[in-house]
Amino acid sequence: MENNLLQAEGLRKAFGTVEAVRDVSLCIAPGESVAVMGRSGSGKSTLLSLLAGLERPTSGRIAYRGRDLSGLDEDALALWRRDNIGLVFQSFHLIPTLSALENVAFPLYPAKMTTAERRRRAAERLAQVGLAERATHRPSRLSGGEQQRVAIARALAMQPRIMLFDEPTSALDPEMINEVLEVMTDLARDGMTMVVVTHEMGFARRVAHRVVFMDEGQVIEENAPENFFAAPQSPRAQQFLGKILSH
Repeated sequence: MENNLLQAEGLRKAFGTVEAVRDVSLCIAPGESVAVMGRSGSGKSTLLSLLAGLERPTSGRIAYRGRDLSGLDEDALALWRRDNIGLVFQSFHLIPTLSALENVAFPLYPAKMTTAERRRRAAERLAQVGLAERATHRPSRLSGGEQQRVAIARALAMQPRIMLFDEPTSALDPEMINEVLEVMTDLARDGMTMVVVTHEMGFARRVAHRVVFMDEGQVIEENAPENFFAAPQSPRAQQFLGKILSH
């Protein structure tokens, strides 16, 4: 569909004899927030890596604004990813010897910007995630939630069209999860296009426009959150939700 920002068709990714992703097709519209859910090992993170261009599909295609990405060489794909994709992982990947501000500014160095411009944009992104007052602190002086918010600010500094989150709260203590989810909620409300691999049911129910449920490398079910959580259609989704919601 021409209105889609990112479109995957028939994606398959095999690692040796293991098929991590099997015949997955997915469309992401501008401004849409999509929650990808499923048990561990269901192919969620591999799908995210494919959408980000970190992995190439064994077969199938990915298009951005209708442009097929499969013909790009590694340098062109890296350039596309830099210009369009913001990535946030479970681990924060902050540079321990740099301050929060310097960590956010770090990916801006290849761009044709002055030092003042880099610092200004980094400061703006830190303020956006509620950490303006922590700009001079190194990661060791920040909580886990604050470090993850710095990682989000670093991704936002590149002004991405799409933010991809891979279990961004799974490494955090329970009391730190909400501060990260609040930042993500604000991004969604501001119209950022987002794909979020998550087990946070409340976040998915409240923020996502659509829930994509995966199992054994396949998309088993897609539905609006209110329908997915109230009446999942597939037995696998029913079993998954039963186990999660019973804890």
